[in-house]
Amino acid sequence: MTTALITGATAGIGAAFARRLARSGYQLVLVARDTGRLERAAADLGGRFGIEVEVLTADLATDEGIAAVETRLADSDRPVDLLVNNAGFGNKGAFLTVPLKDELDMLKVHVEAILRLTTAALPGMRERGRGAVVNVASVAAFLPRGTYGASKAWVVSFTQGVLRDLGGTGVRMMALCPGFTRTEFHERAGMGTGNIPAWSWLSAERVVEEAMRDLARGRSLSVPGKRYKAVVALARLLPSGRLGGLSSKAARSYRTN
Repeated sequence: MTTALITGATAGIGAAFARRLARSGYQLVLVARDTGRLERAAADLGGRFGIEVEVLTADLATDEGIAAVETRLADSDRPVDLLVNNAGFGNKGAFLTVPLKDELDMLKVHVEAILRLTTAALPGMRERGRGAVVNVASVAAFLPRGTYGASKAWVVSFTQGVLRDLGGTGVRMMALCPGFTRTEFHERAGMGTGNIPAWSWLSAERVVEEAMRDLARGRSLSVPGKRYKAVVALARLLPSGRLGGLSSKAARSYRTN
């Protein structure tokens, strides 16, 4: 049976991945911090789709949490065929207004955890000659804007660089870069969304559907939505200084509360 491990699996894009993969017959390993939510999600998905669902409580902002998931990914008796590194969060406020510990926690989850979990998953996939890793980044990767954007830019560069090293192994890597998506992300960060135009929003289900199509096509980068494809194309053409100005203006327009 094909097995997928998803981090940040109880809400938003992670939960949409879980539903989509369960519907396709994948066995699931759901990873998140809240054991209660994990168990409820597992019971729901198992009951609706008749699949096996394993839960793993882990906080990826800690070494212990990352190590627990590394151990599961390295278990050759229970191979993982698809790893979705989705866990992530945002911090409210401009640089220097956010506590350094919160910034470091973000780098732990967005950078170190993805590096370590990908490293744990790839040897088995390469040996089997198949498998895939989807690393969830953001359109913010292409717009200079603080630690969040910088961490997501690393995700894109890392994913595409590793994919080149995996050429001919049968293992796929893809960075998923959604724009504004209706999830718990902004609420958890204490960010207001009232000033974000309605047309800017994507559903988590649409993001996942486009991601799965792009993964099947062998793409290394998935940007769901035509508008966001245009944003990324423009960002790649403009000088970084100009991008920084536009990003700062957008941050003032889509203010937090």
